[in-house]
Amino acid sequence: MFGIGGGELIFIMFVVLLLFGSDKIPEIARTMGKAMAQLKNATNDIKHEIQKGAEENGLDAKSLSEMTGGINTQIDKIKEDVLGDGVVQATKIKEDIEDITGPVKRSR
Repeated sequence: MFGIGGGELIFIMFVVLLLFGSDKIPEIARTMGKAMAQLKNATNDIKHEIQKGAEENGLDAKSLSEMTGGINTQIDKIKEDVLGDGVVQATKIKEDIEDITGPVKRSR
């Protein structure tokens, strides 16, 4: 968690206990929990507002996935065309070299 090991975490908890005392720690933890919940709610609200704005402008998840799916299909087709030709050409060149020189063997 955040690159903090077990020993370091225990040391931090010990320092917090010394600074604030055992009676204040539950109150601090409760306050931090409430703050984290508020932060989570705020980020969810922002996310929903962005999605709502996108849907109002005609950009819903389905249309976006259709667009990206079409783009990915075209990219895959181009990859197959380029790699397919390259593999065929590489195989032909390899065969030509072997025909000229024979199999290459290591000599010790």
